[in-house]
Amino acid sequence: MPRTLDILTRERCSAILRTRYEAAVGPAMQAAVDGGFRVIEFTLNTPDALEHIATFAVNKDLVVGAGTVLTAADAEAAHRAGAEFLVSPVVDPEIIDYAVQHDLIAIPGCYTPTEMLAAHRAGAQLVKLFPGPADGPAYVRACLGPLPFLKIFPTGGVTLENCTALLAAGAFGVGFVTPLFEPEDLRTGKFDRVRERAAEMVTTVRDWCERER
Repeated sequence: MPRTLDILTRERCSAILRTRYEAAVGPAMQAAVDGGFRVIEFTLNTPDALEHIATFAVNKDLVVGAGTVLTAADAEAAHRAGAEFLVSPVVDPEIIDYAVQHDLIAIPGCYTPTEMLAAHRAGAQLVKLFPGPADGPAYVRACLGPLPFLKIFPTGGVTLENCTALLAAGAFGVGFVTPLFEPEDLRTGKFDRVRERAAEMVTTVRDWCERER
């Protein structure tokens, strides 16, 4: 867990792949890695997600996680495949407990401060802000006012244009989903576009972090 958290703290951004195009899964994520992402996530409702987690987890320069983890059985399967963090759209104490017991990072989905605090108290190291509020930076800032110890990781609604505003508001990190993996590019196999967007996103986040140090 310390290695995983250290890399998350350093990178501050992740590539999150959810797609129905089976042939695109591996090439699309490889394009994101080639563009500079070191923290990557396959949602479990993506075709052959566990097999892809296992394949990419061989690369020890990466931290690979599973998303859309809905049950303890999902958590166990993802862990066995090599996932180092477990992301869920909801707060499920059983999933958090599994992660804690097996030295994995738990990132449950939360929207309200009540959910965030409950997840934190259950043992979640990070909380995923989901779904994305209309004004993400303002919402993150408001939540951190009374709860500054939270590590909030927005995913829904994160774009190249607002990612640094979210970080400036206090977000621990940001996850890129559709703005990185545009469905039409995945359908047509235009993975060079994924790589180009990945490079721009990673550079933007790293440049912001460097300025803030």
